[in-house]
Amino acid sequence: MTASTPGTDCEVAVIGAGPFGLAAASALKAAGIDTRTFGGAMSFWRDHMPRGMRLRSPWHATYIGHTNGPLSLDSYAKTLGISPDEPLHLENFVGYGLWIQAQAVPDLDTRWVGRVELANGGFRLALADGDAVTARRVVVAMGLMNQQLIPTVFQGISDELVSHASEHTDYGSFRGKRVAVIGRGQSACESAVLLKRGGADVELVCHGPVHWLGYRALSGKQSWSLRDFLSERLASPSRVGPFPISWLVEVPGFVHMFPEVARAGLNRRSLGAGATGWLRPDFDGIRIRAGGRIVGASARDNGIELRFEKDAATFDHVLLGTGYRIDIAKLGLFAPDTLGAIARREGMPMLSAGFESSIPGLHFIGASAVGSFGPLMRFTAGTPFAARTVARFVRKAAGKGYAAA
Repeated sequence: MTASTPGTDCEVAVIGAGPFGLAAASALKAAGIDTRTFGGAMSFWRDHMPRGMRLRSPWHATYIGHTNGPLSLDSYAKTLGISPDEPLHLENFVGYGLWIQAQAVPDLDTRWVGRVELANGGFRLALADGDAVTARRVVVAMGLMNQQLIPTVFQGISDELVSHASEHTDYGSFRGKRVAVIGRGQSACESAVLLKRGGADVELVCHGPVHWLGYRALSGKQSWSLRDFLSERLASPSRVGPFPISWLVEVPGFVHMFPEVARAGLNRRSLGAGATGWLRPDFDGIRIRAGGRIVGASARDNGIELRFEKDAATFDHVLLGTGYRIDIAKLGLFAPDTLGAIARREGMPMLSAGFESSIPGLHFIGASAVGSFGPLMRFTAGTPFAARTVARFVRKAAGKGYAAA
């Protein structure tokens, strides 16, 4: 193993043990870099996703860092007899991540990092239990933690009446209740299906019609258009974004070289709301209020009233499937002076080719890197590229540092 820089506890500290954190830690260790990883393994997926959920990503876009070999999803699937022809269930994906962690990052430190501070040419990580660790470099891989998007109209309303989809691992408590699900993306649509399956009376409220993705969305008398045919037959491996720009999404290093305005446009086009077509048959019995703009919301004795432009409706609960808006300030990791030194655009750090921020040695991967590397960083499909790139960059930088010493 490459020794840590003198005066530090490790060369690299990875914060976060979800898909991106585990992939990066695995690649760094394989490259001989002294690495310590902090956080609960797959904790966001275990604690902020509902049981019964299936992943939107196709099988070959769900690898955590390793696309082949003994640590690939294919190898894990063989031990369980899982078929690659069906959407992967949440519990199997979490199990896959824990399997990766046990083999590639067995020394995971499950303590939470409360603060990252600049210290002596490196970083000091203050841990939640009062301990501290120093590192030459830090890789932040905290994913969507604390990034929930709460529309203004719902802010300040009791959690008993309004909650975000990421706050639930089970929808059983909503049995027999009337629930409005806000949104039309995968999270909203899959939550609506799980709520209905659990015995809730569900209405999906969204700005426009649901955009069903993929071949299985087409049924009955619907006909193929040339674009539908090409999109299905020539789909990119991860299927992130519309054809044909989805093929650009597959090359984050190339996207990184785009002018800012072009990269922002690619992100908007590729991260639009959509739900996988295999959910559509389960929508029988779910009302859809498309095109209804919510102009107000307030608590009532019998629940929560949603006011639309032309009418109003009362529900027992509102579930927000409104997704996420990335802002690293909401991670709560950085003091104001440190945060102020990180060059950002719309809340996301501006990153170099090595995922390095404007503070040397501070790297961001996963959702925080979308602004610099494109939409693939929001999906597990981006873990192999991010892990390889960071490990290569750090190894090269470490080699230069030791040579100079």
